[in-house]
Amino acid sequence: MPKYLIERDLPGLGLMSPDELAATAAHSNSVLASMAPAVQWQHSYVTGEKMYCVYLAPDAEAVREHARRGGFPADAVNEVSGIIDPATGEAA
Repeated sequence: MPKYLIERDLPGLGLMSPDELAATAAHSNSVLASMAPAVQWQHSYVTGEKMYCVYLAPDAEAVREHARRGGFPADAVNEVSGIIDPATGEAA
């Protein structure tokens, strides 16, 4: 299944408490349950003003539908074409 990186603009995100982040995750989980197994959330990175989420989905529209149903922004949805890390450079 294709992997997507979603960028969400969320001013003040970095100031959210652990309880607020947990409530946001729980809400996302409930939306995902209604879309399973087509859309799967792998993990997210929280920064001061943005969240970067990694999802598995059949297409970008399915990711956008999750965002619409959940009331989440999906400012950019990009399909991941590859993954590199330090070990990638060691093979050269």
